[in-house]
Amino acid sequence: MTEEYTIGELEKKIGYQFRDKSLLKQALTHSSFANEQRINKLKDYERLEFLGDSVLSVVVADYLFHQSGRPEGELTRMRASLVSEEALFQFAQEIHLGEYLRLGHGEDLGGGRNRPSVVSDAFEALIAALYLDGGMEL
Repeated sequence: MTEEYTIGELEKKIGYQFRDKSLLKQALTHSSFANEQRINKLKDYERLEFLGDSVLSVVVADYLFHQSGRPEGELTRMRASLVSEEALFQFAQEIHLGEYLRLGHGEDLGGGRNRPSVVSDAFEALIAALYLDGGMEL
């Protein structure tokens, strides 16, 4: 399967066509892959993961605020549960995100495609890529 076909397939699954495909490629690139390629300009998903964590938190907080009349403490616990590694891993599994990741050889052999920490981090990076490419509408 070609990389372009894989990207197009993922875009269909998430229902979004990227204008800037490099953002999606970066969101799918683990540091192990970037390091193995020895290409100075190849970026991994770590910076996107940082942004995606915040974007996701805002979106979830906005949704809970408007859809629930619960007190602040409960909203905080609900948000924490929805943005936890476990929850993000489950969401990522629904779109088979691990299959699309660009991993280094060792990370791939070590089960990185099914490791919750790797896949949930990539899911946050994907959220950031979507935000950077298309903006945010609350």
